[in-house]
Amino acid sequence: MKIIISPAKKMNMDTDSMAYHGLPLFLDKTEQIYYRLQSMSYGELKSLWKCNDKIAALNKERLEQLDLRKNLTPAILSYEGIQYQHMAPGVFTDREFDYIQKHLRILSGFYGILRPFDGIIPYRLEMQAKLSIADAKDLYAFWGNTLADHLAEDTECILNLASKEYSSCISKHLPKNVRFITCVFGEWKDGKIIEKGTLCKMARGKMVRFLAENQITDSEKAKTFAELQYRYSAEHSDENTYVFLLQASEQ
Repeated sequence: MKIIISPAKKMNMDTDSMAYHGLPLFLDKTEQIYYRLQSMSYGELKSLWKCNDKIAALNKERLEQLDLRKNLTPAILSYEGIQYQHMAPGVFTDREFDYIQKHLRILSGFYGILRPFDGIIPYRLEMQAKLSIADAKDLYAFWGNTLADHLAEDTECILNLASKEYSSCISKHLPKNVRFITCVFGEWKDGKIIEKGTLCKMARGKMVRFLAENQITDSEKAKTFAELQYRYSAEHSDENTYVFLLQASEQ
C-alpha cells in the first residue's frame, strides 16, 4: 500500500534536525521546470504564483540562489502546512519514520513525487499552475503518466489523502489493476456530505500519523481511524471511497 498526500505552500529549511536520504527521483524533470522559472520575469512569476509582492519577492530570490543538490531538507520536515502540523513528523519514532519512508509519497508540482527523506529546497509551484514547458501546456501535461506509472510499479493499492488538484495526476493515469481509494472527511448536512478545507487538512495529517503509529499496510484497517471526532461511515462509503463523518454531525 502506498499513501499519497499533497505538499504545502509554506516551507522552511532545516538542514540540522535530520539528514536527508538521497535526491528526488525525477530531479532531471525538476531541473527543466527550474530553468523555465528562471527564464521568467518578476511579473510573470507573481502572476503564476498568484501571491502578493512580499511572497513573490521571497520566492524570486530563492529561485536566483537555490541549488537543487545543496543545503537540502528532508521533504517531510520541509512542509509546514496544517496537514503537516497535525501529522507532527518532528516527534515520530524511528519505527514511524521507517514506515512513512516505505509507504508515504508526497506529490509536488515541482518535484513530481517525493519520498519523505528526499532532500529538497523551498519552492513555490502548485500543480495547477499554468506553466508551459517545452511542448507541455501545463504541469499536468508535463508530468503526464510518469507519476502514476512509478507508483503502479510498486503497489496494487493507493490510499489517497491528497487534494483533487494533486490526486488527479495519479488517478487519471493508473492501470485498472491498481486500486485507488480516496478518503473523504466531512459532515452530513442538508442531505449531503460537506467537506471543509481546514478540517480536511487536519484529518489527513492525523490519518498519516495514525497509519504510521499502527504500522498499517492493509487499507481495510484505515477504516478504524477515529480522531478529531471523525468516524468511518459504511453507509456513505464504497469500495473506492472511505467516508469519515464528524461524529457530532451523525444522526
